[in-house]
Amino acid sequence: MASSSSLAPSTAAFRSFNRTYTRFLGTLNDHYLSTEYSLAEGRVMYELATHPGVQAKEIAEALGLDPGYLSRILRRLERLGLIARATSEDDKRASNLTLTADGRAAVRTLNKRADTQAHAVLGKLSAAQRVRFEHALNTIEETISLPSSPTAGPSPLPNAIVLRAHRPGDMGAIVQLEGAGYVEQFGWNGDFEAMAARIVADFLANFDAACERCWIAELDGVPVGHIFLVRHSEQPGTAKLRLLYVDPAARGRGLGARLVGECVSFARSAGYKKITLWTQSILTAAHRLYQAAGFRLVKEEAHHSFGHDLVGQTWELDLS
Repeated sequence: MASSSSLAPSTAAFRSFNRTYTRFLGTLNDHYLSTEYSLAEGRVMYELATHPGVQAKEIAEALGLDPGYLSRILRRLERLGLIARATSEDDKRASNLTLTADGRAAVRTLNKRADTQAHAVLGKLSAAQRVRFEHALNTIEETISLPSSPTAGPSPLPNAIVLRAHRPGDMGAIVQLEGAGYVEQFGWNGDFEAMAARIVADFLANFDAACERCWIAELDGVPVGHIFLVRHSEQPGTAKLRLLYVDPAARGRGLGARLVGECVSFARSAGYKKITLWTQSILTAAHRLYQAAGFRLVKEEAHHSFGHDLVGQTWELDLS
């Protein structure tokens, strides 16, 4: 173990960062993001938004909250009509917690205001500065999420999945996941893998860090999902969401919603007015994610692709 004297510079930097970041987030305020909720209440609602049906003990473990304190938060949120309880089928003594319609609306308000808060800071940075800032945040998150880290807190529900920016070597893994995944699940042929390869090749050839991103999701260092947001070459002010994929081993953890949320948040910060995407009618799980994020179905068209008769769908999200 390192001595106190050798840790002194890192300790000073750590405490300085904490002071700056807590002031930026407003964690010391009773009314987080100018709402009637505290930061702790907002975090609890966010966990319920991304992991509906969890139990109080799971939230306490994920957020590192004292069970008594969490119980008081849950009672207040219940009084406000933001959460509902249902007896667990597995354990009649426990309750599964979900957000009500009002609760989901409150989370949308918090998310929108958090985006506005972040945009106010990030909008002052150059494209290169934003890339460095994002990489720094990813480095911090990856470091403190390591199981061997003595400072690592409780893992997020149900396991720690880290999102990071793309780096050399990722695109081959993306094409492999896409090709193998859709062949196994839907029986699509190699045409789909070829299309995925063209998409990632175009991304690398034309990547503009100011308005485009690829997010890689890792579980214990293994890629389990990804998503792209790129500029629409034919529609100024419009972004395209592409290649949303979550490996079966990582499903049921809210990862798909998290990836879509990252795209929407970045698109707003980059100044886009609209996001569009093309998908297939059989991908119903993805449709639910798009609908939850506010996308609407605007067009359907039958086609024969990837060895099958399919119905293509165009979805759009208005950001203005």
